[in-house]
Amino acid sequence: MDSVTAEGQRLDRWLWSARFYKTRGFAVDAIKNGRVEVNGHRAKPAKVVKVGDLIHLLLPPYKHEIEVRGLTSHRVSARLAQDLYLETATSAAAREALTRMLELNRVVEDRRWGKLTKKERRQRERLKRASL
Repeated sequence: MDSVTAEGQRLDRWLWSARFYKTRGFAVDAIKNGRVEVNGHRAKPAKVVKVGDLIHLLLPPYKHEIEVRGLTSHRVSARLAQDLYLETATSAAAREALTRMLELNRVVEDRRWGKLTKKERRQRERLKRASL
């Protein structure tokens, strides 16, 4: 049975085939826990998505805002999966900024014992001021 119809494709199946989740079960759990919205509304796993729909997806710590660009009847390779969606520019910029901040924070706070040195405290303060 083909999962892609003229109306669209199930949300859980699309998230799985676009490689946002490793299994459909994980996709269903995320949808049921409220981590997925379609066109600004909380969705159910059987929600039909169509080309042009806007999906808000929370994959902690990142938030993705993606537009559906294609549908497929089966799980495809990672390279082909990138053609199924387009991330908005604001979402990509916010995700990149968060990635950079997390990486800098990890470098500054990566101590095995004791309190931060004066130099490390200055670096942390510079980082906090730069993120505002």
